[in-house]
Parts: sequence; structure tokens; C-alpha cells
Amino acid sequence: MSSSAAAAGGEEAMKSASAIVAEAVRGLHVLKIEGYSRTKGLGNGNFIDSSTFVVGGHRWFIRYYPDGYGSDSAGWLSFYLKHQHTNATSVKASTKFSLLDEMGEPVPSHTTNWGAIATLTTTREQFGCQRFIEKKALEESAYLKDDCFAIRCDVIVSKEFRAEATPRFVAVPPSDLHQHLSRLLSSGAEADVTFRVGGETFTAHRLVLAARSPVFRAELFGPMKENHTTSRPIQIDDMEPGVFGAMLHYIYTDSLPEAAADTGGDAAAVMAQHVLVAADRYGLERLKLICEDRLCDFISTGTAAATLALAEQHGCRGLKEACFRFLRSPGNLKTIMGSDEFQHLTSSCPSLLNELLANVAP
Repeated sequence: MSSSAAAAGGEEAMKSASAIVAEAVRGLHVLKIEGYSRTKGLGNGNFIDSSTFVVGGHRWFIRYYPDGYGSDSAGWLSFYLKHQHTNATSVKASTKFSLLDEMGEPVPSHTTNWGAIATLTTTREQFGCQRFIEKKALEESAYLKDDCFAIRCDVIVSKEFRAEATPRFVAVPPSDLHQHLSRLLSSGAEADVTFRVGGETFTAHRLVLAARSPVFRAELFGPMKENHTTSRPIQIDDMEPGVFGAMLHYIYTDSLPEAAADTGGDAAAVMAQHVLVAADRYGLERLKLICEDRLCDFISTGTAAATLALAEQHGCRGLKEACFRFLRSPGNLKTIMGSDEFQHLTSSCPSLLNELLANVAP
């Protein structure tokens, strides 16, 4: 055997490997139907929506049809999972529904199989079970107790697929640009514009404000700039200092300050309302959506009318739809119709009344 042949025969094949990683996030939500008998008679094809919950960074809610989804399921209960869209983002997910026994465990005979992975891209799309359980079967079972029963919705949200190959040895830290800009704002270094808001003074940087807000850009560098000289503070009316400070913090850091973000209860809703108005005033669309999203968590019979008026006045489509969905639940619309807030809504936004009735009517 020649030396070249021996070398060829002794070579080892180069080996490599990689993996396709299909990541997913799992979560579940338990929905309790209290007063089941009072939900019957709503009508075939009519529904009641649950509160929203989060799985995989997306907001979801369950749609309950007490008299069935369609004409061929009139004697059944239907349940569907819906994705709450605040923008055009699509999501791939799969779900299953389970009736729960008195111990809170799934009943195998009334548990659906995992549905195929579906891509939801519009608010009209939903997936679930049209014939979940016959009403007669539920009413004769031990799972309906004190006119109540519960179901569980399991959700798997698929993340984007990615390929893993050679391990990386350099860890790139997350961006800390917001921290540097936050320190620039708080230090006031090289600030070249001053604002007076409700007796308080704020300093900032014209270029930063102009880069983030089209309104500030027009005021500070457009035809109106002669009215805002560096030697005289700019007066901001009809805004609280705390709201203006929160907006400035967002402009520099792309987030709300912790004090504003962590405020609880009614104070959180009020702050979100005021910051939303400020965001709309200065063309800060992402901040406006952040406030819309927060306000969706505070909709109640005491706030729905005022929140709906706010959504209408400032063009908040997602928040308006959340109010409509809340008012579709039995009793909620009737409760608010006698309130002063509802009377103010009808007088301040008369065009909204027909849209409201069209959206909440069965």
C-alpha cells in the first residue's frame, strides 16, 4: 500500500453538530362560572368574556358561550381562547380545555386534546371547543355544585425557532443606554431648555426632546422656536408636575419611572390616564400604548364610562375595545347606565352611544 493511500485511509472524518430549538412557554388559567343557571338563556352564539391573563408575554381571555357557539351546538357549552391584540403582532399557540372536579383536578372524560398549533393574527380568530360538554350532562353531574363549576385552559405559546451550533464564549450584556440617559436627565448637565409646570422647574436637552417627540421638535426647532428662547422657561399648562416628570423620564429611558409604574389602586389608574393624555399631546405613541395597556386592568363598573370617554377622545382603539368587551357581560351595562359618568359620556361623546350599543348588543 502506498503512503498516500495509507494516509487517505487513516483520515478521520470531520464531525459537527447543531440543534433546532423550538422553545415554548406554558401557562394555565382557571375560570370559575358562578351562577351558572343565570348565564343560561343568553342565546345561541352569544358569549361572556373572562378577565385577561398573560402567557408567553401575550394577553389572553376565554370566551364562554353558555348556549353554544353555533346552531349545531345549542345544547352544549362552548369555550374558546382568544388573543387580545394591542397591535399587529401574530402569535403561534395551542390550547386544551378541562372541566375541573371538586378537588380542582381535570376530569379526563371532559378534557380536550391539545389543538394543533394555530397562528392568530386578527381579533376575530379564536380556537377552542364548540362542543365542550352538554348542558344536561353538566347539570346532572357532581361537577356543578352550588350553581358553580370551573374549567381550566392550558396554553402553549411558541417562541421563534432558532438554531444552536457553536457555543459562544463572549457574553454581550443588555443595552444600558437608558441608564446613561437617565443620569443625563437627573444631573442636568449641559441642559439647554427649562420648563415650568405647576410651580416646579424641569431642565432638559432640546436635541433629546426633538428626537423623541414631533411636537417638541416643532416647538424647539420649527417655526415656533422663537417663542422658546433659552433664557426664559417654557410654561406648561394643564398638566401636573408628576405627570410631566414621568413623561420626561420616558423620553430619556423608554420606560416609566418606578414610582409611576408601581403605584397601586386608584392612584395607578389616575396616573395612567394623565400620562396617556400627555403622551397623546406630545405624539409619544408607544407611551400612549403603555398607558392603554395599564388602563385595561382597571376597567370596572365604576370606571368603564370615564375610561370609554377617554379612549374615544384620544383615539385609543385597544382601550375602547376592552371597555366594549367588559360591557358585554350581563349586568355591567345596566349598572353604569344610571351613573353620572355615563350621563357625561352621552353628552360629551354623543357619537359614541350608537357605537357602544352596536358593540354590546347580543
